Amino acid sequence: MNRSVWIVILLATLLTGGLYSFPRVVVSTQERKQVGEKDSTQAQSPVAEERATASTPSDAHNAPLTTEQEHTVSKLVQQYTSATDSKEKVKVGVQLSDFYLDIRKFDSSAKYAEAVALLEPTEKNFLRAGDRYYDAFGFSAESKKTVNLGVKTREWYQKALDKNPNLLSAKANLAMTYVSTETPMQGIMLLREVLATDPTNEVALFNLGLLSMRSNQYEKAIERFRQLLKVRPANFKARFYLGVSLAQTGKNKEALEELSIVKQQEKDPTIQAAIAELEKELK
Repeated sequence: MNRSVWIVILLATLLTGGLYSFPRVVVSTQERKQVGEKDSTQAQSPVAEERATASTPSDAHNAPLTTEQEHTVSKLVQQYTSATDSKEKVKVGVQLSDFYLDIRKFDSSAKYAEAVALLEPTEKNFLRAGDRYYDAFGFSAESKKTVNLGVKTREWYQKALDKNPNLLSAKANLAMTYVSTETPMQGIMLLREVLATDPTNEVALFNLGLLSMRSNQYEKAIERFRQLLKVRPANFKARFYLGVSLAQTGKNKEALEELSIVKQQEKDPTIQAAIAELEKELK
């Protein structure tokens, strides 16, 4: 694929969960360590360089707050700091976490979710903290920071799983935090454990599909995404990646058919741009 196609797939990938999940069709092996490789100081890949100047969904993560957003945050923080009742503090803390999530400030969202979980240690709050740290982990582009966010994600998901081992989607997300560590197979094994319990688990199938793409095992990726789509045909991001995987194995006609379905249903302009570029390559 040419450089422009890599870039648009990169942008679409950001919508599915961030840098940690990039398959190799999207990112050079120098951008982020691959399964089985140790982290190291490496040159920025061409796609990473392009990302630095491109407008992407993750730009909001670093963008300054608008005046209206600053007003909302200031009001909520004041309520949070002045709350003397723990229940009220938890209530406002959740509002702050949710607000930061809505404006894609993932680190701040995770911070308040964690504060809530410490104030009120329930399964629901543990799970929220895990989810919010997972979001921050997914969109982190700094190696050291990503490692720390992965640790936090595992900490809070594990607390939730200790209370309820049946939180399979949390377990599947937790598994992905191991992929860029020195023990990536631990993540693979966790995903397999999830599928052993629930062969139709959407999160585990999606993540295994991405990991297969990441290691250039496109036939396996096709199998995973097709399994997922039997369970949830409306998962258009999975269908998009199925199309990409089919294209990578030379099945252009099938790839175009899948991408056509996504094109008709997916409203996001970034994915539409990615499909347009892919269609030029495949036709």
